[in-house]
Amino acid sequence: MTTGTLYGVGLGPGDPELITIKAARMIEAADVIAYHSARHGRSIARSVAAEHIRDGVHEEPLVYPITVESTDHPGGYAGALADFYAKAAATLAAHLDAGRDVVVLCEGDPLFYGSYMHLHKRLADQYPTEVVPGVTSISGAAAQLRQPLVEGEETLTVLPGTLPEDVLAEHLANADSAAVLKLGRTFTKVRDALSRAGKLDDAWYAERATTDKQRLAPLADVDPESVPYFSLALLPSGSAANATEVPPAGEVVVVGLGPAGQSWLTPEARDALAKADELIGYGPYLDRVTTNHRQRKHPSDNRVEAERAAHALELARDGARVAVVSSGDPGVFAMAAAVLEVAVDPQWTDVPVRVLPGLTAAQAVASRVGAPLGHDYCVLSLSDRLKPWEVITERLAAAASADLAIAIYNPASKARTWQLAEARDLLLRHRSADTPVVIGRDVGGPQESVRVVRLADIDPSTVDMRCLLIIGSSQTRAVVKPDGTTTVFTPRSYPAR
Repeated sequence: MTTGTLYGVGLGPGDPELITIKAARMIEAADVIAYHSARHGRSIARSVAAEHIRDGVHEEPLVYPITVESTDHPGGYAGALADFYAKAAATLAAHLDAGRDVVVLCEGDPLFYGSYMHLHKRLADQYPTEVVPGVTSISGAAAQLRQPLVEGEETLTVLPGTLPEDVLAEHLANADSAAVLKLGRTFTKVRDALSRAGKLDDAWYAERATTDKQRLAPLADVDPESVPYFSLALLPSGSAANATEVPPAGEVVVVGLGPAGQSWLTPEARDALAKADELIGYGPYLDRVTTNHRQRKHPSDNRVEAERAAHALELARDGARVAVVSSGDPGVFAMAAAVLEVAVDPQWTDVPVRVLPGLTAAQAVASRVGAPLGHDYCVLSLSDRLKPWEVITERLAAAASADLAIAIYNPASKARTWQLAEARDLLLRHRSADTPVVIGRDVGGPQESVRVVRLADIDPSTVDMRCLLIIGSSQTRAVVKPDGTTTVFTPRSYPAR
């Protein structure tokens, strides 16, 4: 049996001229026009779409049993509305079963805090469904206020005014830009939350934006008794830079950037970077981070980790949100240990420090050739700047004699030119000359190169600080494929001795 199609049609924030061409076409062609209304029978949605509703079309008012008043329904307010939506869905289903196309009119956007969603969830898996997006009330209010919402790397936070005040205040304090919907009875609570967050002086009030009943004003000047449900609070772009009453609690977040580029950055790390006020790190790593207008970068040399950590802790103690960046994972030969080592000083006791992981260079290089780290492995740095060379050789020999695959960081630099050759010769006392060695350079970057060579053929003159080496175990295999590429893997099983 052929059924009708259900259309959720967004009308925009109230100005009939903001109805999209597609929405107008759907309304004009509908067999049935449905819309929500209060018990007085008037519908804002219908009034916005009126000029597109053709004479004689079947109209289906969906009349709310309650709005904000109390109810004696055994399930309370939620139960009363659940029954209402079930009944409304059944009404529309009868039209759809009869082959009639049904357009449900929705203020704003149908899937953005819209009542249509309750019908959509009950009917979309049974009937053909199409949703026509509409301009949201947030976009309409920002346009009327002539206030930019977000720019650059800023984020927009959207909140319902029905949240608890402390939750609202926390979100607003950390927001670059924000919109709070569903005001009405919640207005006083929202105003107090903005005050607690230090954002009240930056907040704007928009009532029935884009309509002939529009009212716009600084939110602090609005009488709570005059606020209807169809209004919102707006914190425009740049509000975070203007908060003065309650600055956000300071903290240090040590962020792993991954080996290279935005595609290697985790969503958690990206979010922490966007929220930071101050960004600290080695200059080339900081260059990989995009900033917004309210953030400051503090680049430094790669050999001043302790000073960098102290600077971050000092800024955080003064109330700043500080991100200390590291390439790869900050806990692997990087800034996490440096920050935590300095943070144990009693003067920094009250400064929170968090560590966000990142994809390591070893994982990145390994992925380019297959799975050379598929079994037990060791991670070791050849840099003798912070530990004696004798300790390095003892550990390298121990890992080699234990037959572990070995990921070698910091294999060489301009000042360290002989260590890799000595490390190679040491490993050859324990491993076959044919042991596969993966040499990855600038993996993920524009100059990426990955080579697979024999252990005996490692040429130190071709290796620098931007390289990472993976030395295979006795079980690691290198397989040359028909296209000439080499796959390297270490089996997950290990033979009994």
